[in-house]
Amino acid sequence: MEQIEIFEIPSPCKGICQVNNRGYCKGCYRSREERFAWNDLTSAQKRKVTVLCQQRYKRYLATKKKQNAQNDKPNEQQSLDF
Repeated sequence: MEQIEIFEIPSPCKGICQVNNRGYCKGCYRSREERFAWNDLTSAQKRKVTVLCQQRYKRYLATKKKQNAQNDKPNEQQSLDF
């Protein structure tokens, strides 16, 4: 039995509407199918999409942090004092 929703689940859209190299929106991290079908989804489906978007965003942040850490490592030759 599905729980009754008192409040409608708002769209996670941020108004950026640009797609990354994996096909997800750079603003809300929804796939094309998730964006186009949003109004037809049930509340349970919308909650699931919202959770997926949060997971995608966390993976993006982790990847970006890893890339920044690799770029911040000093080159061994640069760290030598002569």
